[in-house]
Amino acid sequence: MKKALIICAAGMSSSMMAKKTTDYFKTQNKAIEMDAITATEGEESIREGDFDLYLVSPQTTMYLEGFQKIGQEVGKPVVSIPFNAYIPIPMGIEKMAKLVEENI
Repeated sequence: MKKALIICAAGMSSSMMAKKTTDYFKTQNKAIEMDAITATEGEESIREGDFDLYLVSPQTTMYLEGFQKIGQEVGKPVVSIPFNAYIPIPMGIEKMAKLVEENI
């Protein structure tokens, strides 16, 4: 089972996207789970390395460069989520799933 983590400002929208994308992966018979945390927890979570991929939400791109440096230190990919992959409708969920699959 692969795991991806969305790092977001408050965790509300990211939790919804994580759940909907995990559900989408299940319908596609893909063994990928997603979760979400706040940006204040991001650095520690990346350092722990419990996830295969870290995704930075559009509203927290100011942290992207710092998170990517930490990701390089621990050998974990950290990528930015484009706005069109952060919409909780089928099109956005499919784009999020594609982003995860391309980077995990």
